[in-house]
Amino acid sequence: MEGDVSLQLPSGSAASSRSLRAEQPATGEFATAVLSGLARTPRSVPCRFFYNARGSELFEEITKLEEYYPTRVETALLEAYGEEIAALTGPGRVLVEFGSGSSRKTSLLLAALAQVPAYIPIDIAAESLEEAAAWLSGRHPDLTIAPLIADFTATRALPALARRKPRLGFFSGSTIGNLTHAEARAFLGNAARLLGPGSAFLLGVDLKKSERILVPAYNDARGVTAAFNLNLLVRANRELAADFDLTRFAHDAVWNAEAGRIEMYLVSLAEQTVHIAGRAFAFNEGERIHTENSHKYTVDEFRLLAGASGWTPVKAWTDADQLFSLHLLRL
Repeated sequence: MEGDVSLQLPSGSAASSRSLRAEQPATGEFATAVLSGLARTPRSVPCRFFYNARGSELFEEITKLEEYYPTRVETALLEAYGEEIAALTGPGRVLVEFGSGSSRKTSLLLAALAQVPAYIPIDIAAESLEEAAAWLSGRHPDLTIAPLIADFTATRALPALARRKPRLGFFSGSTIGNLTHAEARAFLGNAARLLGPGSAFLLGVDLKKSERILVPAYNDARGVTAAFNLNLLVRANRELAADFDLTRFAHDAVWNAEAGRIEMYLVSLAEQTVHIAGRAFAFNEGERIHTENSHKYTVDEFRLLAGASGWTPVKAWTDADQLFSLHLLRL
């Protein structure tokens, strides 16, 4: 983005589409990412482009699937340990959320915390940000909400109202797993600079576990995750005048044990040529487009990562089945 854009909502008001008039991620940015990503070897498209309006709808459907455990387990952890988290972080902190995330999880945290003076959700998708702010405003009418339209991995500054109060960062859904280890360290380091000395940070982190549980979570029986992945091609057809034939590509998700991550791909089912924005790309049968990583950690691995980024681990909470974890960090 050229710059971060903020919009402060007064207490008790919802976001309006007229006020949130900053641009959605530019078609030019998507075009650049697709064209450059398909020109390299191996081919790839960044996962942030999943989340147009249709992609966000599909992801919400994914979170409700039986196979997809992260959302329901993280929600249960927040319900079970919200009061303890609030006691450890203390009252009066501005809540800064990286990515608009699940409004329900945010609402649970807000309900547990004491005397939250403001909530600042950061996301590049203005539409999703607007919807989350409006939903939360209806449930927390006395809360000041100040959405910040920005790339949450590299946000440079917070609105002025956040600079005079202690801050609590929130990064849910194990989205940090989409980042490489180097990117995760950079993100945590930037979050430390953004939130400032004395801040706390609550993160959801998916745990390493059996491939038998992991793979179905990213390749469900109903094919919702496949539709979510293939929606990248639908988007390219609509926005970039591409001619992907969706019947000639398939979704695949594999567990890379050495790298400790799930990898998602779009696989060409035939030898074919695809045209995008006036350029031609030849695919061999079986050739793959890498679309997402989802790194998994042990509790100790994530603590080491956080420590290397300047944070001090305070406490980690896990469910009884060791599927998911919440980590509280402090500067």
